[in-house]
Amino acid sequence: MDQPNPARKSSFDLAGLLACARGELFGPGNARLPLPPMLMMDRITKINGTGGSAGKGEIEAELDVNPNLWFFKCHFQDDPVMPGCLGLDALWQMVGFFLGWMGGLGKGRALGVGEVKFSGMVLPTAKKVTYYVELKRVIMRKLVMGIADGIVKVDGKVIFEVKDMKVGLFADAVEALKSAAAPAPA
Repeated sequence: MDQPNPARKSSFDLAGLLACARGELFGPGNARLPLPPMLMMDRITKINGTGGSAGKGEIEAELDVNPNLWFFKCHFQDDPVMPGCLGLDALWQMVGFFLGWMGGLGKGRALGVGEVKFSGMVLPTAKKVTYYVELKRVIMRKLVMGIADGIVKVDGKVIFEVKDMKVGLFADAVEALKSAAAPAPA
């Protein structure tokens, strides 16, 4: 009887995310999350390969907010706010994690984003950031790539929307750069 793949769970706590960051979840040379402080989530609350409006997969994660988070100390003095680029990075992290979870091989690299809209901020008084990603296209051939839309919520209110973000998994960084410059396959 086959052993269940521990990497195919439907949710992950912080220990599971840190195992991924150390290369223990999907194997050496494959998708990893960054280590703290660049790890922008505390847990993945939901991941599946058939959800979302396109039926290609979805992933949801959360970050507990407290005023001692590293970015509030430097962005900006006397006006602390979570940088929007960190929210975008969290969404990219989630797409890379999803591709590894689906069995894709290679190291994750963000390849771009079509559109980003901000309509709010993450302040030190917030309690929780929720990230949600819907995969629109998942390519699992020699090229491993996900194209997705995402939203960021703070305490339940949408503050950030992203369309057409792309993440790929690559054996080497040179191939990642070439793919970033090329149009997505039809």
